[in-house]
Amino acid sequence: MRNAPTTQSPAPWRPTRQRKAVLGALHDRAGFTSSQELHEALEADGVTIGLTTVYRTLHTLDRLGQVDVVREKTGERLYRPRPTDGHRHYLVCRDCGLSAAVEADAVERWAEDVARSTGFAEVEHTVELTGVCHHCRVTT
Repeated sequence: MRNAPTTQSPAPWRPTRQRKAVLGALHDRAGFTSSQELHEALEADGVTIGLTTVYRTLHTLDRLGQVDVVREKTGERLYRPRPTDGHRHYLVCRDCGLSAAVEADAVERWAEDVARSTGFAEVEHTVELTGVCHHCRVTT
């Protein structure tokens, strides 16, 4: 008989010097940023840190629900600190990367209804909205 699958909790957050630096740099950035951009900003500030450490830290922050994540048109993941009142959904310009938080109560209610009707728990969802902002539409 096979064991039932178990849910594995995220690793606890240990506030190392490098993790604190990544989180601080993330909070200093305006809008969404990539792992590589964040790594470059840290190095420009004199922080010695490997790109792999930045990737791992952002992955941990994502699992802990401390960042919002969207995908760029190339598929690269972009990060920004999650507001204290919970995750948000964003509309992201495919040309310049401008992001705007959007009202998504209908999406949240739908996800809750699906969880309730199927008996699932800890349901997560990803909604990605992309378009071309007014500025990029006018200049192209």
